[in-house]
Amino acid sequence: MKYIMFEDFSGAPTPIIFSNRIDHADMREQMPYTRALSAGYVSLRPDGFYCYGNSKSLDLKAEPTDAAIIAAKFDDPES
Repeated sequence: MKYIMFEDFSGAPTPIIFSNRIDHADMREQMPYTRALSAGYVSLRPDGFYCYGNSKSLDLKAEPTDAAIIAAKFDDPES
């Protein structure tokens, strides 16, 4: 799966996870958030989420903290 980490309206990082068949730039155009923080690929491994790679179209890459942010959203969707 692909993802883009956005900064939401309150300033919190908010991940959007989507199919590999959708281009990062196309998904970016659909989101109302002003700032994209990082982007790449995410997979679920036995030890948790793993974020890697980059988005050439957005000129962004996966950041070391992205997997923890995504995992926290699954633990507490209201966060």
